[in-house]
Amino acid sequence: MLRGWLVGLAILVGTGCAFAADANSSLAHEKRWEEARKLLAEGNAAEAKVAFEDLLGQYPNEPDLHLFVGITLLRLRDPQAAVTSIKRAIALDPNHVEARTLLGWVESEVRGDFNAAVKEYEKVVELRPNSAEAYNNLGVAEKRKGELDKAAAAFNKALERKPDYGAALSNRGWIFAAENQWGEARRDFEHALKVDPSDDGALYGLSQSLRETRDYAGAQQALSRLISRSPNFVYWLEWGRIGLIRYWWVWLFTALAFFLKARFNKKRSAPNG
Repeated sequence: MLRGWLVGLAILVGTGCAFAADANSSLAHEKRWEEARKLLAEGNAAEAKVAFEDLLGQYPNEPDLHLFVGITLLRLRDPQAAVTSIKRAIALDPNHVEARTLLGWVESEVRGDFNAAVKEYEKVVELRPNSAEAYNNLGVAEKRKGELDKAAAAFNKALERKPDYGAALSNRGWIFAAENQWGEARRDFEHALKVDPSDDGALYGLSQSLRETRDYAGAQQALSRLISRSPNFVYWLEWGRIGLIRYWWVWLFTALAFFLKARFNKKRSAPNG
């Protein structure tokens, strides 16, 4: 699990380091602020932490600084301290969308508190009602909480705002899959793959949809594409299982042929016994 959320964190770090302070912020023209974010982007989290904390000595009431300390602490694998910093940013600015988004992600992906994650994402949706990303995040948290209907509603709202939003399409596809609506799931996974052909989650979902609708050749083809990208044992196992289903009649006739041959040889040898 740690590896998974660190991969997600890498994306957050990249996004966060492109984030610039508000033009009215004291940090807007602070050279050390730019240097500290550059350190974080380059993977020098320990040095970035020192730089951000040094800035906090001069700018203790800047929510952006507390947010970046939180991101840095996550990079240093200290989620508890990170949450404290992120919450400090929110206390200073209750409408800080980036801080609330990051807190929701930590609650969901690191701490497993889906109720808390939903609460944060609902606030982000309130602040950014036209954001497809905000609704997608809310949908993911609702799905992990087990609220499939609410998750589907959130993904639908995300797609109303951005019809070619690959992540939301893939996520909604898995909702359809969980409800055994395999035709609808296949449609969403195929659409997601048109948007992003490298989406392994959508490709695996497509393989499951094809299997459930008895397109075994198509399912194996999708799994073969996954195996070519990553030799995951699960993909191999699934590919082999579908192969057994696809060619069951071959195995049946082969077994029957051996059985009949054995019976024939037994009858031939009986008179000579």
